[in-house]
Amino acid sequence: MPIQVLPPQLANQIAAGEVVERPASVVKELVENSLDAGATRIDIDIERGGAKLIRIRDNGCGIKKDELALALARHATSKIASLDDLEAIISLGFRGEALASISSVSRLTLTSRTAEQQEAWQAYAEGRDMNVTVKPAAHPVGTTLEVLDLFYNTPARRKFLRTEKTEFNHIDEIIRRIALARFDVTINLSHNGKIVRQYRAVPEGGQKERRLGAICGTAFLEQALAIEWQHGDLTLRGWVADPNHTTPALAEIQYCYVNGRMMRDRLINHAIRQACEDKLGAD
Repeated sequence: MPIQVLPPQLANQIAAGEVVERPASVVKELVENSLDAGATRIDIDIERGGAKLIRIRDNGCGIKKDELALALARHATSKIASLDDLEAIISLGFRGEALASISSVSRLTLTSRTAEQQEAWQAYAEGRDMNVTVKPAAHPVGTTLEVLDLFYNTPARRKFLRTEKTEFNHIDEIIRRIALARFDVTINLSHNGKIVRQYRAVPEGGQKERRLGAICGTAFLEQALAIEWQHGDLTLRGWVADPNHTTPALAEIQYCYVNGRMMRDRLINHAIRQACEDKLGAD
């Protein structure tokens, strides 16, 4: 077979394999987009573990009408403009691939309105063709993204999805992790029409323990010690449980963030565990 340039639709579907592993991956990308848009409230509706419907609604800054179609294009982003911007990236997303990848393996509807616009606009893209249709819509300031029938056009990918309960549990865990990083944002999660999680925003200087207990459990909250340490430009804050009074289940609760971004790094996790055992576990 000769070397040839892949059609854009096929290239997007291949790229989707890196971005869209399962419904939880879609939820993570879309919720992070909402946070980057300055949202203070995010409502998440899931049906059938995300295989049927993922709807993310926020009150962020919205997307202008003439940028809606571009938002669904690959390598299109408002978050960086040059290589130098990567040195001081503050947004959660910056690659400009998520929406294009998601729309290539689903039926995606993007509805948005900015504060400057008198009316909202809606963009629709579906599967292989990915032809974007834009039309007027009713919507407050902010954005709603609906992802229908995930992997409907890639049966092999859909076949590897687990049970509805398992897929939703992955989504629930993603939201728990995000909620711990952003106490200032109200996050509501529903599954099949039933509210499952309600994380209310904590005012500046307010008590964060209620949300901490809702996510990590009362057993962790009872043993948790608040820590805050600063050295130069580095600030370390969070909660740790006394290793002398933790159960194996509590020992498995570990959430780590760097500049507000979720991290899963064995080296960092090991360093935290070692520091806690050396200091808190000392007689």
